[in-house]
Amino acid sequence: MKQEIEIEFKNLLTSTEFHKLMDAFHIDNSQFKEQTNYYFDTQTFDIKENRAALRIRCKNDCYVLTLKQPSKVGLLETHETLTKEEATRLLKGESPLPSSMEKQIKTLGIEVRKVNLFGSLTTRRAEVPYKDGLLVLDHSTYLNHEDFELEYEVRNEESGKKAFLELLNHFYIPMRETNNKIQRFFNLKHKQLGEHDE
Repeated sequence: MKQEIEIEFKNLLTSTEFHKLMDAFHIDNSQFKEQTNYYFDTQTFDIKENRAALRIRCKNDCYVLTLKQPSKVGLLETHETLTKEEATRLLKGESPLPSSMEKQIKTLGIEVRKVNLFGSLTTRRAEVPYKDGLLVLDHSTYLNHEDFELEYEVRNEESGKKAFLELLNHFYIPMRETNNKIQRFFNLKHKQLGEHDE
């Protein structure tokens, strides 16, 4: 099990803004790598209610189970590397969570051994170093929907925020309230479920 603090800034983009940034940073389609996130929660969405998120990320045939939870600065990420077989059993709902992850979720006041898979989100991602951080362009598809996003991963919150806002300003991109991917996924999922109930 590995833990780290994630500090990042994010902003949703239009398709035009996304391609403008690709041009500005000399990013072509060959630089995008694909990854898929599989999102889990309890039946009553206890993890989401605690402003946390649980996912398995599949990238280059590697599987990592990650819990993201609020921290004083940024988010605390807890990672557990899985074999393909372990990931498959979790995705099929055939096995409980690893005990280390179960214990970490317990710190949120949630008792859970098994979780439910609610769906997946696939992202084409390109990364470029920028100032003291990493600039990330994401094109994500999920639940018959797509979005474009700019992320900036940094070590220092204050200087990172300043650089990010200057970048948006330079390219005339308005600051947009941007939930993280799992929140966007679940918000759309709830909306679609609500529409089906009508």
